[in-house]
Amino acid sequence: MEELSERPPVPPEERGGDERIGWWITGTLLLLVGWVGGVAANLALHRLAPASGWRIGPWWIGPTMGPYAWAVFGFGVAVGLFGLVLYGLARNAPRGKIVLPGYPY
Repeated sequence: MEELSERPPVPPEERGGDERIGWWITGTLLLLVGWVGGVAANLALHRLAPASGWRIGPWWIGPTMGPYAWAVFGFGVAVGLFGLVLYGLARNAPRGKIVLPGYPY
């Protein structure tokens, strides 16, 4: 009889997989969410807002940026910079074959 706790749920993966693909995808998503969502959309909404502002749900968007808008802006810049770090890792990582974790090749 075999003890279930001694057997891994997914067979071990061979070394040499290409982790660069995950870094490219994650870096792209972080750049889109951070710089497009947090920075560009934030600046565009405040730039296009009329002098009286817009009321969207609980938020008021006016022509000037308040503390919440600056926090979103800073978070977007930080997330986008982390996306660039992942791009750097993807460029400098060694190439490997494309494998899915746990799939027996």
